[in-house]
Amino acid sequence: MDIIKISPRGYCYGVVDAMVIARNASLDQSLPRPIYILGMIVHNKHVTDAFEEEGIITLDGPNRLEILEQIENGTVIFTAHGVSPQVKARAKEKGLVCIDATCPDVEFTHDLIREKTADDYDVIYIGKKDHPEPEGAIGVSPDHVHLIETQEDVATLPAHLADKKLIVTNQTTMSQWDVSHIMDELKVQFPHIEVHKEICLATQVRQEAVAEQAGEADLLIVVGDPKSNNSNRLTQVSKEIAHTNAYRISSLNELKNEWLEGVEKVAVTAGASTPTPIVKEVITYIKNYNIEQQTAPESSVPMAKILPKIKNPTPVKVME
Repeated sequence: MDIIKISPRGYCYGVVDAMVIARNASLDQSLPRPIYILGMIVHNKHVTDAFEEEGIITLDGPNRLEILEQIENGTVIFTAHGVSPQVKARAKEKGLVCIDATCPDVEFTHDLIREKTADDYDVIYIGKKDHPEPEGAIGVSPDHVHLIETQEDVATLPAHLADKKLIVTNQTTMSQWDVSHIMDELKVQFPHIEVHKEICLATQVRQEAVAEQAGEADLLIVVGDPKSNNSNRLTQVSKEIAHTNAYRISSLNELKNEWLEGVEKVAVTAGASTPTPIVKEVITYIKNYNIEQQTAPESSVPMAKILPKIKNPTPVKVME
């Protein structure tokens, strides 16, 4: 079958950095045990399962402060999505050794919110409700950051914001087209608003690649975890911008042969937290697919291939 391997796809530098930090932590015998990750280090279950085999425990849930209360001692790693200052303070209060794997792009947004709210601004933050990245960003200044997700949410913002100094920024993994539309709506309601569009470069170029290349295919397969916002947005971009039907799958196990029936050309991409071996396996299967196949696809990627190889382990920097 004809296949378009959309590029760029897969891992971004923030994900790789976070995984390397966690992998080095698993090898660093000077760190107190147990070692916990506060949430999924990146939004991919294959990765968290692989870290579990390395002895690193993932604790996940809708609220980082609540999860933190499950930890009594040892080491805690903050994920690539970032955490609020309250989480960092509580972890220190509990006497935990803390390691910060926050993506630099997320940290930049935290710094922006901190700087602007200190100068008496309010912040409208465009993000996915119940996602850890907005949770951490809002926590920088909870009384002055207002979360919205859609254009319809603009009408629900407090009326007093019209009299405030105001900026708008966003979760780094949102659809750049959705964010632009929402920001345009905000500029109508709040003409004085300052715009700080913070779609990370990795998200942006992957979305643009899908917008430009998926239209050449009859179908797009996005390989990514259901919790991965950037993976879900790639599916959305294919349907809404490239006008090509798309399915998101976590691995080859979720690919359905009937999707490929009557299809001549398939495009494949992957979310920024999807392990490369998982993506390669999907590409190989589709490339070799023929209509005579009756067996369901089955993944055979070994767990040992999921995490980055560390030839020379280095001590992990802990937070002061």
